Amino acid sequence: MAVNYLKAMQSYLKDSDLPKLEQLVVIKSWWDTVDILDRVVGSLVYEKQELEKIILQWRLSDNIWLRRVAIDHQLLRKEKTNVQLLEKILFHNLNQTEFFINKAIGWALRDYSKTNPTWVAGFIEKNKERMADLSIKEASKYF
Repeated sequence: MAVNYLKAMQSYLKDSDLPKLEQLVVIKSWWDTVDILDRVVGSLVYEKQELEKIILQWRLSDNIWLRRVAIDHQLLRKEKTNVQLLEKILFHNLNQTEFFINKAIGWALRDYSKTNPTWVAGFIEKNKERMADLSIKEASKYF
């Protein structure tokens, strides 16, 4: 029910709503809220590619929840995933000790591995020295 409601509401969002969503992520910071908002943010960024610059700023934020949204905003995009953007975001979030960031990295890679397992395997191989075991475990679930 909540997912259908969110999908319906996404059609009403404008790029000017992104700062409000950012505020919501920061104020209502916890995985249950943030993991719903990442898809809402993702739909906005997908429709308005000029918003990618904001997502690239979020990937470097001191706020782990903004970073988590940046990491996971492309979940379920499959072949429409912007792989270059995903790689930039992930690369700047490696070498982390924060559980929620490492879990998000693994989740993003696991999701994309259903579409492009070769790319994900290559990313893991290239970056395994900088990746948390949790990220690798999550990302490798379907290998």
